[in-house]
Amino acid sequence: MDNNDYKILSPSIPHLPGVYRFLDSDGTILYVGKAKDLKKRLASYFGEKEHQQFKTKIMVRNASYIEFTIVNSEHDALLLENTLIKEHQPRYNVNLKDGKSYTYICIKNERFPRIFFTRKVIRDGSTYFGPYTSKFRTQIILDLIKKLFPLRTCNFQLSRENIQKKKFKVCLEYHIKNCQGPCEGLESEESYNKKIEQIKNILRGNFRPVKEYIHSEMDRLSSSLQFEEAHHMKENLDVFEDYQAKSTVVSATIKDLDVFSIADDEKTAFVNYIKIVDGTVVHSETLEFDKNLDELPEDILSYAIPVIREKYNSIAQEIAVPIDVLLEDQELTLTIPVRGDKKKVLELSLKNANYVMLQKKKKEASQTKQEKSTERILTTLKNDLNMDQLPVHIECFDNSNIQGTNPVSSCVVFKNGVPSKRDYRHFKVKTVVGPNDFASMEEVVYRRYKRLIEENESLPQLIIIDGGKGQLSSAMKSIDELGIRDEVTVIGIAKKLEEIFFPEDSIPLYINKKSESLKLIQHARNEAHRFAITFHRDQRSKNFIDSELLLIPGVGDKTAEKLLKHFGSTTKIKEASLGDLSKFVPFKKAKLILETLNKSSDVDNPK
Repeated sequence: MDNNDYKILSPSIPHLPGVYRFLDSDGTILYVGKAKDLKKRLASYFGEKEHQQFKTKIMVRNASYIEFTIVNSEHDALLLENTLIKEHQPRYNVNLKDGKSYTYICIKNERFPRIFFTRKVIRDGSTYFGPYTSKFRTQIILDLIKKLFPLRTCNFQLSRENIQKKKFKVCLEYHIKNCQGPCEGLESEESYNKKIEQIKNILRGNFRPVKEYIHSEMDRLSSSLQFEEAHHMKENLDVFEDYQAKSTVVSATIKDLDVFSIADDEKTAFVNYIKIVDGTVVHSETLEFDKNLDELPEDILSYAIPVIREKYNSIAQEIAVPIDVLLEDQELTLTIPVRGDKKKVLELSLKNANYVMLQKKKKEASQTKQEKSTERILTTLKNDLNMDQLPVHIECFDNSNIQGTNPVSSCVVFKNGVPSKRDYRHFKVKTVVGPNDFASMEEVVYRRYKRLIEENESLPQLIIIDGGKGQLSSAMKSIDELGIRDEVTVIGIAKKLEEIFFPEDSIPLYINKKSESLKLIQHARNEAHRFAITFHRDQRSKNFIDSELLLIPGVGDKTAEKLLKHFGSTTKIKEASLGDLSKFVPFKKAKLILETLNKSSDVDNPK
């Protein structure tokens, strides 16, 4: 993808939390990322790229398109990102590929329940809260709960019979320190269960009673001048206020479930599919279906559900949908949730379906607007240059050299008014000796269009030559030699006054400097100049390195290439030891190379 691809997608990206995926042309996920603000995060990949890591630049270049899933919070975005990375193992994700599952707080299904952390959900009637993205922060909550509501931590089974027989007398001292001794009958089951209910309220997010208690404790500690303890209580209060217990994308109450929702307009329906395995969202995608005139949403879902389930090899026996749907597979359980976690996932699915529909409408509107704008600019350019055809394909040439050394040329291509960088070409000038821009232009124009003709490629409607009448005349020699003068329009643009020259016409054309057509010509000219300068610098640098080695007697092209390939530069060769260098060339030649290079360094940098 490049900036132009992103500009088309950009208007449809929301300022909402979510997870985005870069995919290649085969649909393989290259990278999964999360964002508090999807629009801002994705924009960072397509702005100034100097600060980006090389790996990121390559990933963006290899990507063909972007998908994203909207979620309800940054917390959910982190959880979904974690799941998708573990599920798909994207090539450019280096973190989160371990097999660890999420962390939960479990209230065990037993008399006098224990509370503890776990990564495994066992469906034995126990109550699970989570998942949690930070075990450290949640541990603070759990420690605070245990401090406020002392509970037992032992693994003994507290049956009525064992309690009555007082079989845990040996552990009395240990239990008294950590709990109120239910094993010794020192705490009633009713009192213990009231604490459990209060803890459940806390884990569900009902913090008011706890906050009131902490505030009262802070006041008491401050009044008794125990400021350090009061500050510690204040920190606990901050943790409570920052705590979050619910998630839409991971649930302990759902096992395997397929969730489908639909959004539609007059012509198209968008079906969103969320696949849940073991309570975790492992896939989310919205598919587009064309509608017939009389098709209802339930008819489309009836067709789409088996197709999508087969595509993703789903074996879930339960399906959640927003409306009643007729399915051929009678063994499937169809659910229309009205509350709870399934309802929340269904709402998330519908939110994504609606957004994709909105996204497509915005994209179509943006493309229509852009097409109208492009057509207007190209029509203006066509009229300004008195052309017969609309210049949807434009090519521009420029030369670059320093006093005739390392002469190169560039050809940049614009299609529908925007750069088509994959079609850019650069040329090493082969037949010209010395500083001769006219001859260089003649050579590269001939080579470019001779090749296009031989490969049966289409010719541009407009060719722009960066330069005045001299460069334009030289280009026209090649155009005439190839016999394509009647098929293309050729102009030259002189930099000083932005004069437009036509072949064999000494009077230039002046286009209004505020005109969109002149700005397009200038854009093409500036791109050609930038591309030529960059290539020339690379060639000059490379040739300087090569020539420095090739000036040494006995060092040919192959030897120089071998040394540069291993050491990387002449500077590294100078720093190498005689022993290291002699591994690649004979000892005498290695000694000569080091002496010559170091001698040239002394001359260049005299003391």
